Amino acid sequence: MKKILALMMVLVLSISLVACGGNKDNGKTPETPPSENPETPKAGEDKFTVGFVISTQTNPFFVTLKDGAEAKAKELGVELIVLDSQDDSAKAAANMEDLITRGVDLILVNPTDSDAIVNSVIAANEADIPVITVDRSSNGGDVLSYIASDNIAGGKMAGEFIIEKLDGKGKVVELEGIAGTNAAIERGEGFNESIKGTDLEVVAKQTADFDRVKGLDVMENILQSQPEIDAVFAHNDEMALGALEAIKASGRDILVVGFDATDDAVAAVEAGDMAATVAQQPELIGEIGVETAVKVLKGEKVEENVPVELRLVTK
Repeated sequence: MKKILALMMVLVLSISLVACGGNKDNGKTPETPPSENPETPKAGEDKFTVGFVISTQTNPFFVTLKDGAEAKAKELGVELIVLDSQDDSAKAAANMEDLITRGVDLILVNPTDSDAIVNSVIAANEADIPVITVDRSSNGGDVLSYIASDNIAGGKMAGEFIIEKLDGKGKVVELEGIAGTNAAIERGEGFNESIKGTDLEVVAKQTADFDRVKGLDVMENILQSQPEIDAVFAHNDEMALGALEAIKASGRDILVVGFDATDDAVAAVEAGDMAATVAQQPELIGEIGVETAVKVLKGEKVEENVPVELRLVTK
């Protein structure tokens, strides 16, 4: 019996020692190591999705415009969805509808036709998707900002150059852009305003839809019907370059002035084939378009009209 009691006392004493040993940190839970999770996104670094409906990608001017927008979107971390309207108003409307269905945060649009795009802009308004126009405007709907060169000033610049070169007198052909686009309307307005009061006479005025091949065809016809032509003002470089081909083939000496300062046109000016081109900055227009889109999506106020500087390129 004594042995049993002794063994029981030893067991009780052992249990007590274990219980009293406790935790060396006085029962406190050890500190959790600092979290190694990645840094949370900073305020203002939201991921935005912006749609960009562009009139065409066969014209170098609009390729450069797109490139500027894409470069700025990459820099700012914006997802940019670019859709080509192929110079077709119906395709432009379908592209707008596509972006509205996708639920993009904002739409940048370079309209094929300033009138035809109105219903699409209104549809975006109704879907609560902000709209910004670049290079060409919309003639209706709620557009937060219009980013473009001053087309009227550019038309005047071309007219004043021709006045200077021809000493204020002579016969001029005007090749017009796509009917209904503000670019064609405003460039023509500026040009014709500048030559008022001079002895310059516009002997032919015809649309060639901002297209080089059409510029060639239209100019060939005009050359056959007009025995005397001193200068041509084309609303863009593509038409000017087409007209230049027709003029070269005819062997006639005619001053040609374009608009946009595309690489091909600048090369033609440097070669002495074209007299001048009005330089827009399509890459900058694209960059400013994306920058403005981000400002809108961050709730910042933006200007309704953002003019981009022009200059005349001569040899």
